[in-house]
Formats: sequence, structure tokens, C-alpha cells
Amino acid sequence: MTSSPAAFDTIRAHFSDFHTSPEDFDLIVTGDLGALGKEALIQLFLREGISIGDKLADCGELVFDRERQDVHCGGSGCGCSAIVLCSELLGKLWQGKLKKILFCGTGALLSPTSTQQKLPIPGVCHGVCIESRR
Repeated sequence: MTSSPAAFDTIRAHFSDFHTSPEDFDLIVTGDLGALGKEALIQLFLREGISIGDKLADCGELVFDRERQDVHCGGSGCGCSAIVLCSELLGKLWQGKLKKILFCGTGALLSPTSTQQKLPIPGVCHGVCIESRR
């Protein structure tokens, strides 16, 4: 869940910088916030008066079945992101089933030194807009 604020800042900055809103995208995808992190992100946007719930998908939630697998909230952000982007999303963009997505890789900057020093774990998010030409 540490990456939810980073995802919020990145997505909000994208909306502001490019004068877009959730309605401009078929899908806004995060790396692996998991169920709790995704809900936290939705709540952060609702505080700003922005509803993204129906546009938001999380790679960790798309890869795992929390009902049948003991994964708790998700898995590896980089692994889940790569799997979902390459196996599902790019194919749907190529086929024209999706026209425009905002893909937001999320993660934590884990450092043994920071952990040993009891410092917080910073969350990061990088966003890229991917559009279909079909």
C-alpha cells in the first residue's frame, strides 16, 4: 500500500499536465497495489472529487485470484505489470479493443540500509499513456 500515494501523485499530475481525466481512458492500470492499495488510491481520488473506480485496474488483482489463492493482497509489482501488459493489454490495444490506457508502474524502493535504520519505505510510480492506432 506504500505506493498508493505515489500512484495518486503520478496520475493526478498526468491529468493536470495533459488536461485529461479518467473519462479520457479506457483503463488506468497500476502495477500491484493489491486490493488494499487500490482501495486507498480510489479513496485518495474521491477526496479530490474525482471518481476513477470504474476505470482502475490493478495488475496484481488481475493476475491472482484472492478467493482461490493464498496471495493476500497481490504479488510482485514488476512481475505482475510485465505479465498483464505483455499478455493482455498490448494485445487488446493491437486488436483495437482498447484505445487508450494510462499504465502506471508502482513499486517500493526497498533498501536494506533504510530498513535497518528504521526509515520509511518510499513508494514510486511511473506513468505512461499508451494509445492504439487502430
